[in-house]
Amino acid sequence: MSIRKRLLLSNVAMVIVPAAAIIIIEGVLGLLLFSLLGREPDATEVRTFMTVRLFLFLLVLVITNSLLTYLVSRSIIHPVEKLRQSARRISEGDLDFRLDAAGKDEIGELARAFEEMRKKLKEADELRTKYEESRRELLASISHDLKTPVTSIKGYVEGIQDGVANTPEKRNKYLQTIYTKAYDMERLIDELFLYSKLDLKQVPFTFERLDLYIYMRSFLKEWEMDFKQEDITVSVQAEEGENYEALVDRKQLKRAITNIISNSIKHMNKQDKHLSICLSADPQWVTVEIRDNGRGIAGEALPHVFDHFYREDEARSSATGGSGLGLAIVKHIIEEHGGQVWAESEQGIGTSLFFTLKRK
Repeated sequence: MSIRKRLLLSNVAMVIVPAAAIIIIEGVLGLLLFSLLGREPDATEVRTFMTVRLFLFLLVLVITNSLLTYLVSRSIIHPVEKLRQSARRISEGDLDFRLDAAGKDEIGELARAFEEMRKKLKEADELRTKYEESRRELLASISHDLKTPVTSIKGYVEGIQDGVANTPEKRNKYLQTIYTKAYDMERLIDELFLYSKLDLKQVPFTFERLDLYIYMRSFLKEWEMDFKQEDITVSVQAEEGENYEALVDRKQLKRAITNIISNSIKHMNKQDKHLSICLSADPQWVTVEIRDNGRGIAGEALPHVFDHFYREDEARSSATGGSGLGLAIVKHIIEEHGGQVWAESEQGIGTSLFFTLKRK
């Protein structure tokens, strides 16, 4: 029942209940008076009767008013007080409580809206905390990844200055190493800059409809020399006659696939290296699988491969030149396309990276 109806009924009850009570009391007292006297009462007895009648009327009025006030306060004032206390706790930063709202009136609706607001504030606070932790981890990882090549460059420069590199061959070797380390730093900074822009949604995406089968074959032609140098055989698997058109940003998708294939090549440790791209489609999505026969990923590491700066093996990643941002960038790009990305792997067998792209 709404508060308006409840107050209206309480006001009506304050009039009707005392009136009904006094009529009943008057009838009872009249019967008692006539039965006791056995005659018509005189003027004095009538005045006494009227005084008692007025007193009882006031008593009933006070009791009725007190009872209705208590009932109304319990159904209105008490919930409002709970809302006030909840507002105070939220203003103090305490979001770890629950506001129960059992009523179906306006206050109950207000309490439910208040509880929904508390939940959203708590979710926002948890998300802010998560972003803050992520930011600290990101800064720590950046510091670590930049400090290592800087220290190496300083060491080689000092070697040149101190005359350790005392032959042209040694100096060329030192300079080449300095150049390689500086190039790695530049690449890390570029990837970090791109990751930050993707995270802030500052990278523009221009979508067009492309046939992914044709797109993949064209993309792989650009990698032919790299595959020959690494002695990798490549295949594209797709169902003949199937339509693999999807809405993609040509430039950003190329960046994502490049990162996936580069990551696969770095971790191929078999003599017979093979990379395959498999396409499948349904009415809503085109699914792309990029499968290698590399060393695979440990089960406990698999859920984290798309986290920024995550490395399953720090020493091995340093040796292969991994920045820890490649697959994190892939995840951002695919999610900007409205798709999903995930990995499946078995150690010693290989790894498959999947992503989906919308057809419409």
